[in-house]
Amino acid sequence: MTPHPRTPAELVDALTALLAAESAAEAAAAGVEAGDLEQAVWLRLLERLDGGPGMPHRPADWLRRAVRAEARRARRTVVRELPYTQDPVSDAEPERAALVAERRRALRTAIARTPVHCRRLLTAMLSPSDPTYREIAGELGISQGSLGPMRSRCLGCLRRMLPAEVAVPEHRGKER
Repeated sequence: MTPHPRTPAELVDALTALLAAESAAEAAAAGVEAGDLEQAVWLRLLERLDGGPGMPHRPADWLRRAVRAEARRARRTVVRELPYTQDPVSDAEPERAALVAERRRALRTAIARTPVHCRRLLTAMLSPSDPTYREIAGELGISQGSLGPMRSRCLGCLRRMLPAEVAVPEHRGKER
């Protein structure tokens, strides 16, 4: 039996081979690279040593639990991530892409705060499939004739909400 590591350097030396083996065993099932799991566990250990609870009492057991926890986190992340089928904006325009993404986020956030009937209508209108008024009315179960006035009220509600999301422009010229 190996003596209990006393310093972080001894801990790293004692755990390197075990971490590599545990990460290799868990990586395939988690859908990530073994090196990524290793890196995440080393980071957890550093966080623990730097201001956290300190040196693990039973380092090998802690390491096994940490690898499994990182593998679970990686599995959850892989399930939520969707690859882009095409590049939405060229690499030559990163600032524009950031601004467009921020505007979309602000719009979606404001829509989420509108009343339910407005949220459903605005979400349907912003659908990537670009539905017609007839399709939207059918989806929402309302008459096509009431869609225009309802849209107008919902856009007014959204208009009142969005100024709070947008920064106030700076004054230009002399201040009085």
